Amino acid sequence: MNSDERLDQLTRWVRRFDALGDASPVPVSEDASFRRYYRVQGDESLIVMDAPSELEDSRPFIDVAAFLASMELNSPRIVEFDLEKGFLLVTDLGCTQYLQQVDDEPDTADALYSDAIDALIVMQKEGKAFQGQLPAYDETLVRFETTIFRDWLCGRHLRMKFSDCEEREWQRCCDVLVDCTLSQPTVFVHRDYHSRNLMVTETDNPGILDFQGAVEGPYVYDLVSLLRDCYIRWPDDFVARHMERFFVACESGKTREDFVRDFDLVGVQRHLKAAGIFARLFHRDGKSAYLKDIPRTLAYVVDTSSQYDELHFIAEYVSNRVLPALEEVVE
Repeated sequence: MNSDERLDQLTRWVRRFDALGDASPVPVSEDASFRRYYRVQGDESLIVMDAPSELEDSRPFIDVAAFLASMELNSPRIVEFDLEKGFLLVTDLGCTQYLQQVDDEPDTADALYSDAIDALIVMQKEGKAFQGQLPAYDETLVRFETTIFRDWLCGRHLRMKFSDCEEREWQRCCDVLVDCTLSQPTVFVHRDYHSRNLMVTETDNPGILDFQGAVEGPYVYDLVSLLRDCYIRWPDDFVARHMERFFVACESGKTREDFVRDFDLVGVQRHLKAAGIFARLFHRDGKSAYLKDIPRTLAYVVDTSSQYDELHFIAEYVSNRVLPALEEVVE
């Protein structure tokens, strides 16, 4: 089914509902998956999510939306859905992403990120009741994610292959990252908690989007996503200030030194994965916009891994091999 036929089907579906009989869906955005979003206007503004069932399973979205609603966090509420068709009608959290807001008005960043930290703490504390119903961020998943950088960014995009020695060093570093990730206290993890998935709202800020990938995983994962964002880089003092806000509130039982190490190493693992996913989005899905975010994402990897002797190989490999190769790639 082509996109126009799909849109016609979506429009007919939406117009079945009260106050939407004349609705004309207006494109809002696409994301890094196969989902597309449209805004429709009835008595209130609503969002229609188009998630073809053969490509996207919408059940996790529905389940996690219910969990977040139970926590009284500001996230889209499900109005109607048809899993067979892959259509969901949800409440509208507005048009202003955190990323846009802090770009337009940098002075608002501290207040916005304080709100985001507070919401994250609620998600972790109230989410205890639900985290056992989420998929586990287990060794199989973490190890798979480490392969995305090597296979898609290094292998597919840059046509680089690890030597036997490099492969041994790479696997040793991966073991360090996996061990650190799996040894942490586990919480309800949004898994993509960053400036493009947080919306500025007048009340109950922030609005929280794109939560269908939630897992039971390490307590610092969402904090890393927020403060070492692949789409915007914050000054060190800004990051330190909001890390401290989280550390005091989360009551993890960790020392500050262990907390910082947990944050740093989960960050290296996440940023390696993200850089690989950006390359995969281009080669597999034809989405080139994310390629520009790879250098920023890998800069975090170099800066952080260079501070840990056990990750020296990653720092050197990315700095001396991957980043120079990226500059030479012309797509």
